[in-house]
Amino acid sequence: MKLTILGPAHPYRGGLASIMQTMARVYQREGHEVDLCTFTLQYPALLFPGKSQTVDTPPPADLRIRRVVNTCNPLNWWRVGQMLRKERPDFVLLKYWTPFMAPCFGAIARLARKNGHTKVLCQIDNVEPHEHHLTDKPFNRYFLRSVDGFVYMSDEVGQQLRAYTDAPAIFSPHPRFENFGERIDRAEACAALGIDPRERYALFFGLIRDYKGLDLLLRAWGELHRTGRTEGRKLIVAGEFYTAREPYLQLIEQEGIADSIILHDHFIPDSAVCNYFSAADFVVLPYRSATQSGVTQIAYQFALPMIVTDVGGLKEIVPDGRVGYLTQPDPQAIAQKIEQIWQGDTLQRFYENCLTERNRFSWEEMCAKLMEVYQQTQ
Repeated sequence: MKLTILGPAHPYRGGLASIMQTMARVYQREGHEVDLCTFTLQYPALLFPGKSQTVDTPPPADLRIRRVVNTCNPLNWWRVGQMLRKERPDFVLLKYWTPFMAPCFGAIARLARKNGHTKVLCQIDNVEPHEHHLTDKPFNRYFLRSVDGFVYMSDEVGQQLRAYTDAPAIFSPHPRFENFGERIDRAEACAALGIDPRERYALFFGLIRDYKGLDLLLRAWGELHRTGRTEGRKLIVAGEFYTAREPYLQLIEQEGIADSIILHDHFIPDSAVCNYFSAADFVVLPYRSATQSGVTQIAYQFALPMIVTDVGGLKEIVPDGRVGYLTQPDPQAIAQKIEQIWQGDTLQRFYENCLTERNRFSWEEMCAKLMEVYQQTQ
């Protein structure tokens, strides 16, 4: 088959680009002709909260990537849509994670489908965004009704999807991030991060946004510190701030935990991810809301135990008491689980269970589900 994947890809950085490129490789291994169409402009600088949207590394030699999409230029949407209409791929696969992309993606999808042959499929992260705007629902309606079929990654997203469309939709959990490699020696990882291997580490990882509840974790860590339970232990916070930085720094000072926090507040390149997940004993996702999270799938890749809050689709991915703990989005509850996970042989048991549990999260399964949706559109 002839497939076009449209969304983030090199030189754009982050997990979304990794996902699209990984799926392209899976389809190529299966014998399909695949090309990726990515952005000339993804976000205007005024709307992008981070420091940089792109990386300086060379493009992957095994993939065909075209930079053709400008999310802010309607004339460009028409040109790209017409281009795909003429190229006649069997399907165009879109990644949808924010209503900001809806006008651009919806226009391209509608034009591409006009050839009577091309179907539009979507791997959807979120329907309702974590930070709400008045335009969310009309933008969602415009895009979602331009799509022939969906694969969603949590029951919550599947339920939200039904408010907009009755197009075929299949559940497939978020695959793990195999592109980050395997766990390395802990001492080597600590040396790469410049931290003491004699101490133990909890990890918060990923872009820092208010809904991810880092403030809850810092308050939990403060509770542990006040009761003397952080001796020989530190919390690594690794990720770029996509929200105001100062309130979190003030909270660290207020809680008196500055000496036990390691703050790496910058974008973590793919090549460094293994260091964090090999040095830490476990990762904490103290989210206030969630559909699913790519961080859990990085943790599975490195067989790293998890503490996650019981929100959204996280409990579907992290079985409580098997690979980690579920907890409430409350500082005291989070503190209790942090103390509990460090007891006895808990970490070793969770590590061994992660090695088994992670086998159910594969890119081949995700790509097969998309093919199944495509067959339903015929």
